Amino acid sequence: MTRPEPLPPGSTIGILGGGQLGRMSAMAAARLGYRAHVYAPDADSPGMQVAAARTVAPYEDVAALHRFAAEVDVVTFEFENVPAATLAALEGRVPCRPGLGVLAIGQDRVREKRFLAEAGVPVAPWAEVGSEAELHAAVARIGLPAVLKTTRMGYDGRGQAVLRTPEDIAPAYARLEPKPLILEAFVPFAGEVSAIAARGADGTVVVYDAVENHHRHHILDLSFAPARVPEATAAAARENVRRVAEALDLVGIVALEMFLLADGTLLGNEIAPRPHNSGHWTMDACLCGQFEQHVRAVVGLPLGPATRHADSVMRNLVGPEGLAAWPEMVAAPQVVAHWYGKEEARAGRKLGHANLLLSLGKISSLEKGWRPGGW
Repeated sequence: MTRPEPLPPGSTIGILGGGQLGRMSAMAAARLGYRAHVYAPDADSPGMQVAAARTVAPYEDVAALHRFAAEVDVVTFEFENVPAATLAALEGRVPCRPGLGVLAIGQDRVREKRFLAEAGVPVAPWAEVGSEAELHAAVARIGLPAVLKTTRMGYDGRGQAVLRTPEDIAPAYARLEPKPLILEAFVPFAGEVSAIAARGADGTVVVYDAVENHHRHHILDLSFAPARVPEATAAAARENVRRVAEALDLVGIVALEMFLLADGTLLGNEIAPRPHNSGHWTMDACLCGQFEQHVRAVVGLPLGPATRHADSVMRNLVGPEGLAAWPEMVAAPQVVAHWYGKEEARAGRKLGHANLLLSLGKISSLEKGWRPGGW
């Protein structure tokens, strides 16, 4: 595939969404000489604070979207819950990278599971559920325990329920919205691994090292880069995300979360077709971090190397506890701290993250339960 001419410095990247991922994408764009125009409903969102231009409007405002399209040279999105109709209103007026097809897969768990299987990534047994009767039938096939989830809008543990007994079925079905739902087999996983790939406009793919993720209260707490897994497992994770990037015909960046089983095999769980929380370590431990890589892809520049020059532990700074830890993170040696500009430290809210940089090879010698002192 021939690489198209890249957008020249001074061009404007339109970013749908004003959260911290949009903020860090805008900052990476500025370093490469590009302007960021953020479109979001919230005037004081983290991305708005650093954008060169801003549109504050609902995602459903077609007139505002058309004005936005006329003021930017390419459009991307920072989270996959942007309505599909929003991107549909922009496609044909301005290049959208990734495009509507990628967004549609990333925001619907049923389409996502089908896609993963077609791409050759193993997944746990699952079933689409459109009624309580279908849920009972799916439970009879898949068994209990199982996890019932919304097909859309769920993240950080929201929009799901664990079914352990038949008595859990009816109340869980009644509570979860919107429908239809998806039932997934409960996976007795030993851990979670994720990997990130970027694919350029010319079809070139680069893949970052797989990482090992640990959660607290369903929110990512720590990521260890590289993952402390056998090399065969790490290689399988990298190959899985490469398959995803290529099968999506992606221009941009994509993360794949995977369940790690006790025997070292992996099952695909979720796709995120944009920069991802588990890739924040790349900002300081790689020659080209995930946000710069995403910008490079969407403007048509050659992709940068995904080479890791340090091992790293990333910690999410969440809620009041994260706010209290901020002074220590800023003062700690070998730590690079990133703050997102959010005013309120609500419980469960991601406020920033910190990357601890270690010598190459150090991670592999750490015990599984290790975490940095004070973390």
